[in-house]
Amino acid sequence: MACDLKGKVAVLTGAGGGIGRAVAEMLAQEKMNIVLLGGNNPEKLAQTEKIIRQYTDFLTIPGNLTDMDFLTQAVEKAVTRFGGIDVLINNAGVAQNTAFADISEAEYDRIMAINTKVPFFLCQRALPFLKKSASATIINIASVVAHAGYPMQSVYTASKHALLGFTKSLARECYRDNIRVHAICPGGVYTDMVKISRPDLTADGMIMPEEIAEIVRFFLTNRGNAVIDEILVHRVNKEPFI
Repeated sequence: MACDLKGKVAVLTGAGGGIGRAVAEMLAQEKMNIVLLGGNNPEKLAQTEKIIRQYTDFLTIPGNLTDMDFLTQAVEKAVTRFGGIDVLINNAGVAQNTAFADISEAEYDRIMAINTKVPFFLCQRALPFLKKSASATIINIASVVAHAGYPMQSVYTASKHALLGFTKSLARECYRDNIRVHAICPGGVYTDMVKISRPDLTADGMIMPEEIAEIVRFFLTNRGNAVIDEILVHRVNKEPFI
């Protein structure tokens, strides 16, 4: 059954570029109210704001996503502004290109915090409000490395395995509350993150962020009896995992 997204409220992290910006533009075109959460690059976030303001109303709440008090306050601000939360999209993430032997404790903690801890506790804080929505949806942007491991990406891979496992557990726990919880595991999306983790790759043959945004649109507009818990996205005629 197709769902009308107009007027619904979406909270989105990592909207400064790449997949996040493409998703933000798609949500705006659907006339959703959007909360852009966090962001450590004001200039990039401002570019996203410029794109979406022509379509819809939005609220930007800048801050440190790894600060648990910030997450609590941000959710409260979102609900105060728009009256509730219907959709939560955890897209913010960081990658690495560091040999296992050279990973510091600080780098480990940073990657695990942003890629795993933040989605976990943001979901927890948004859950009471999502339960009040008739079309509540959580989408966690994971990665193909949630299914495989690659050199120089040990912590990133561990964080995405954890995110995927958490997503599957939460989906089971929230199903009776009519909250759909999904994971998208893209491989080979040409974003700044991929440029960091795989500097040997070029844009040739890569998945574009807009293609992932279309998958997000599918999740949000289709709430029939067939529930998809995960979509693994491969490149065509290329090495499936990167």
